[in-house]
Amino acid sequence: MAVERIAPPLTGGERETLRGFLDFHRATLAMKCEGLSDEQLRRKAGPPSGLSLLGLVRHMAEVERAWFRRVINKEEVPWVWSETGDFQEAFDATTSTRAEVFAAWEHEIAHARRIEEAAESLEVTGYQPRWDKEVSLRLVMLHLIHEYARHNGHADLLREAIDGAVGA
Repeated sequence: MAVERIAPPLTGGERETLRGFLDFHRATLAMKCEGLSDEQLRRKAGPPSGLSLLGLVRHMAEVERAWFRRVINKEEVPWVWSETGDFQEAFDATTSTRAEVFAAWEHEIAHARRIEEAAESLEVTGYQPRWDKEVSLRLVMLHLIHEYARHNGHADLLREAIDGAVGA
């Protein structure tokens, strides 16, 4: 099934624009993984990097959970891939499968969307313990857009190394 990627709005309110860009970047990562086998998705960039497409998806599942569920929604849920909350552990997809990783990632995205949609405004805040600061939903959405954009650049290079596919 082809990934549907809808362009962010060119006009509209702040929240609609943030939501559009976040969903665009989520879909971009899914597109970069489309049509590849588990083995290809686990293929590492090459020494010294252990980065893989599947590792990026695992990492983003952890990021979605941390920022939306743990910070904004104040849920005391365990980490997805790490016992200690070490985001680096999520990058290790050595024994993972597309099915399990994408199920976890999509699950976290669904939670994030519900939390964002239910929030009264972008001014809703949550506590970010790593920064020891209160942060707004606006900041969380901007941070996630930044995080996806950064890692989608990595995904471009990883995908090109696997099968030469570029663009999008």
